[in-house]
Amino acid sequence: MMAAARWLLLCSALATLGVPGAARASAGCAGAALAVQILGSGGPAAEPGRASSGYLLWQGGRSRVLVDAGGGVFVRFGEAGARIEDLELIAITHLHVDHVADLPAILKTGFFSGRSRPLPLAGPDGNEVMPAMDEFVRILFDPAKGAFRYLSGFLDGSGGLFRLDVHPVPSRSGTPRTVFEHAAFRVDAVGVRHGPLPALAYRIISEGKRIVFSGDLNGDNPAFARLARGADVLVMDHAVPDDADPVARRLHATPREIGRMAGEAGVKMLLLSHRMGRTLGREDESLTAIRQHYQGPVRFAEDLQCARIPLASDESMR
Repeated sequence: MMAAARWLLLCSALATLGVPGAARASAGCAGAALAVQILGSGGPAAEPGRASSGYLLWQGGRSRVLVDAGGGVFVRFGEAGARIEDLELIAITHLHVDHVADLPAILKTGFFSGRSRPLPLAGPDGNEVMPAMDEFVRILFDPAKGAFRYLSGFLDGSGGLFRLDVHPVPSRSGTPRTVFEHAAFRVDAVGVRHGPLPALAYRIISEGKRIVFSGDLNGDNPAFARLARGADVLVMDHAVPDDADPVARRLHATPREIGRMAGEAGVKMLLLSHRMGRTLGREDESLTAIRQHYQGPVRFAEDLQCARIPLASDESMR
């Protein structure tokens, strides 16, 4: 009994410290009425226990929306108990490899599922730096020249594959627009600034709650502040420290800027993801900078971490 008690105490301490293995052991969103789950809390640099960017919205007990699919998210998708049959939308913030590398692998799982209905896929339009979302899909699956041409059925629903309904979203618009509607939720997007890349942030509204995913963005985004206003959960890019160089600051918001945006938007909870070597181990420093503008709850994301969002019916029972 004493040994068991010490083991439970150790697990609790590890979870408090944010050790990735402890987070995975205690995670679980499957069946949640409304929750956001971190499938990948890292970035493009390989870090122990961290997949690249990926997030899952659970609604009504099912995995409904996948936001980004960076390297390692394929594995986390399976570990989370998610099912591609249940997805109503895949939403890609931008086409950097750490946000989209596992997209073909996740789609391929559909061949071994019972899914036949089309799957909507939203993502940014293109420019001279990156292709638009529909062009990217064509590059992957074109039957004549695609990198994965053997999966060309994703373009037309043939070969035992479901069809992808691809929706490029204007990334230069400063006004949030609805990109997907479902009986149980709505998904809005707005263009954000991530260096020269076309990039989007997303907001999901369900059960009167607002969940916002920043994707990667810098601190100069007035349109994003409008999208994030009143968010119950803001999943925020936390890739650089306050002393980041100008190139990094053009791509990512600093902790001070994160705090300012969250404070101005009146965010109810801040969940910091896209964690990298530049910010890992500097959590106290980041939190001090954030607290200059934002006093609400702050969590540092770990893979498979589950943030359940209480609904009005849950709160009335307390």
